[in-house]
Amino acid sequence: MTIYLHEGDLPRDVFAPGPIAVDSETMGLHPHRDRLCLLQLADGNGDEHLVRFTKGQYDAPVLTAVLADPSRVKLFHYARFDLAVIKRYLGIDATPVFCTKIASKLVRTYTDRHGLKDVLRETVGVDISKAQQSSDWGAAELTDAQKEYAASDVRYLHRAHAVLAERLAREGRTEMARACFDFLPTRADLDLAGWDETDIFAHM
Repeated sequence: MTIYLHEGDLPRDVFAPGPIAVDSETMGLHPHRDRLCLLQLADGNGDEHLVRFTKGQYDAPVLTAVLADPSRVKLFHYARFDLAVIKRYLGIDATPVFCTKIASKLVRTYTDRHGLKDVLRETVGVDISKAQQSSDWGAAELTDAQKEYAASDVRYLHRAHAVLAERLAREGRTEMARACFDFLPTRADLDLAGWDETDIFAHM
């Protein structure tokens, strides 16, 4: 297992075919205010690739080609936020999508704990640290702890995806999940357009 840090873009041909796990690190939780600092990706074969962005520099043709590839499913945890950030800074829809947070909410209805740490602990038996979640991702140099934290957020998503997909099928909720995943790019567009705190389906 190796963590690779790249500046500005991915090298070509670093991933095997198949789904790609993706996560983002930003300066905060508001895409228009808080810039994208890092994207981390993994193909499930043991290595993680971190792509760091200099402020204002988001021309990453290899990375965007991978993220926009319609033949690759992108695995996220809380895809709504990551899709909005990717759309805001890279200008693409990173689809098709499987969101482990939504899948968890559809099949782990016996709990209200759907954070990545809790989902991974139950589905794949690993305990990840979230100690670096609130740290300065725009710093000139990332610490080893930050790099390990970022990598761990995508390291186990393929395994979690396999467990959650099986449970969705078992409970007859695969198509419902797929409909939710397909809506996520539109949900991200609504967030970016200013409807982030509004439930457009609510009766008022």
